[in-house]
Amino acid sequence: MSKRWTPKAIATEAKLLLIGIPVVLWTLIPVYHMVLFAISPRDSATSGHLWPTHPTLQNFAIVFGQKHFYLTHFWQQLWNSLLIAVTVGVLTLFVATTAAFAISRLRVRGGRTVMNMALFTYFIPAAFLAVPMYKTMGNYGLLNSQWSLILAMVTIASPYCIWVLKQASDKLPYELDEAARMDGASPLQLFRLVYLPLMVPSLVAVGTYALLLAWNEYLFAFLLLSKDTSVTLAVALGNFLSADDSPWELLMTTGLIYALPPAAIYYTFKRYMVGGLTAGAVKS
Repeated sequence: MSKRWTPKAIATEAKLLLIGIPVVLWTLIPVYHMVLFAISPRDSATSGHLWPTHPTLQNFAIVFGQKHFYLTHFWQQLWNSLLIAVTVGVLTLFVATTAAFAISRLRVRGGRTVMNMALFTYFIPAAFLAVPMYKTMGNYGLLNSQWSLILAMVTIASPYCIWVLKQASDKLPYELDEAARMDGASPLQLFRLVYLPLMVPSLVAVGTYALLLAWNEYLFAFLLLSKDTSVTLAVALGNFLSADDSPWELLMTTGLIYALPPAAIYYTFKRYMVGGLTAGAVKS
């Protein structure tokens, strides 16, 4: 059945277009400029042309070949970013899943209070926590260790992930738990055989959220890591701005490469992200 175009429907579509087109352009223009710089020779990167006269992939060859002073440890730093992000995602997923299960399904005493107190930390800007986190890691001898950044990011990501999983868990019928207990299931079996399979969309969503949060982190990575061979690529990109004559074409090329993995991860799990992060938002 074809859609009937009434004046009201046309006005609604027009409003959506008036809002949507500027938002799309505002989002895509920075990406377009990154691509423009990445395929432009150094002498024409800032020429102001809408498209380079002589497009080139030489910038990518320089980056991949680590043929610039700022790119000496490119592959190592990219690996650091990947390793830290995946580790944060896995650890956050473990902490959030077990905590949400204990609070929502086992209903441990004081669990909701602990969760609410953890969420209260989000009222404090992350930048204000940087110095206390730095001092804490120093007291435990973890400075300049990648574990310092991993633990810091797990600490930051876990409260929100626990809340999301707890809200999604509350929507599961509690009769499933009672039936499993009647069949002799232990709490661990209940967690493994009933809870985890039903929570897959939300688990993928919060795991992806934590991974991307760690991948894009700059402030804590800058403070807690200092060695060129241990920092993430996000921090290494800041080195390009330390010179008066920065190689903008290499900076944008490296930034474009760095942006591809999270974009691929997001679009791969987009369906789970939308469904998982909104699970429990409206309770019946």
